[in-house]
Amino acid sequence: MVMRRKEAKDYGTKKMIEGVFKTGDNCLIIEDVITSGSSILETVDDLTAEGIKCSEAVVLLNREQGGTEFLKQNGINVHSLLNLTDLMRYLQEEGCVDQKTVNKVSDYLQTTQIDQKALAKSLSKDRLHLSFAERAKVAKNPVAAQLFQIMATKETTLCLAADVTDATALLNLAEQAGPHICALKTHIDIVDDFHRNLITPLQEIAKRHNFVLFEDRKFCDIGKTIELQYSKGMYKISSWAQLVTAHALLGKGVLDVIKKAEGLEKRGVFLLAEASCSGTLIDAKYSKSTLKMAEEYPDLVTGIVCQSPMFLNNPGLIQLTPGVQIDIKADDVDQQYNSPESVVIEKGCDIAVVGRGITKAADTAVAAEKYKKILWDAYLQRIKKN
Repeated sequence: MVMRRKEAKDYGTKKMIEGVFKTGDNCLIIEDVITSGSSILETVDDLTAEGIKCSEAVVLLNREQGGTEFLKQNGINVHSLLNLTDLMRYLQEEGCVDQKTVNKVSDYLQTTQIDQKALAKSLSKDRLHLSFAERAKVAKNPVAAQLFQIMATKETTLCLAADVTDATALLNLAEQAGPHICALKTHIDIVDDFHRNLITPLQEIAKRHNFVLFEDRKFCDIGKTIELQYSKGMYKISSWAQLVTAHALLGKGVLDVIKKAEGLEKRGVFLLAEASCSGTLIDAKYSKSTLKMAEEYPDLVTGIVCQSPMFLNNPGLIQLTPGVQIDIKADDVDQQYNSPESVVIEKGCDIAVVGRGITKAADTAVAAEKYKKILWDAYLQRIKKN
């Protein structure tokens, strides 16, 4: 029996494949769930590198999204104990779910079949090589897929940090910058004159200009508290923000709660793995653990907030990088800034967060368009270079 690690440890044998084996052995791969088949194919690659032959895999549950067909094309026969359609039928027969839920799952499976060509290409290249249109096809979180499509269509990687304290100013910013951004990031609790009536026009602007509403709440608490912060209170974040941020500090509970809470069906989370402020206590070990947690929730986690290219082999995740501004290295508090070009080409940024460089500009629309163009040109340079 052998075991494949997700990543080599910094101690011990430091190997990806652990166990008793010899060159030429045949190995049957056992997996719990198959969606795209990419994890099994990656396992095959690691085993093959050790001289172990692989042609068969057994999985507990086949989600019927094209993974078995993809693996068959790559020489791997998959034997599944259950498929999702049969599982839902059994659950319905036992009275655990109703017909509406069964139909909903069936419709989801039909609309989320993997693009085998895009998947094959993504496995052969890291995310910095791929276009956003290609990455949209392999994103497992629906908001990530939507963002990639918006970015490709509008030719923008710009997220505006609308840190204003006036409701009218927030709406004006959204309207003026809207044509040039893929997401509007808010701190809704700093709006002095907040009223629930603010949300509807904000949603209308987002729909008209095709961008995502993103509440930078940075959830970090026990489960029940997060549930209330997310879906209750005066802000009812889950009812309008497709994206939120969260810390991994208190473990997986934050993601479990956000996933199950009432609100928008299509939702996503950016986990904070690195910070752009000076004096941060976040270290490399914490960043690594955050990324691992993100990879365990591919249907919920949209991406990672970080300052470096941490997950090159996962093109379905989005790197969100704050602290981007032209010609300024730091402010008078603790914010460290990066130039648009360096953050995209050198640091692997997919979506750049710009705040005061736009909100304090004499003409918001002109400034937003300027950042949009510089960032997009840097992205084109990156994928052309790679």
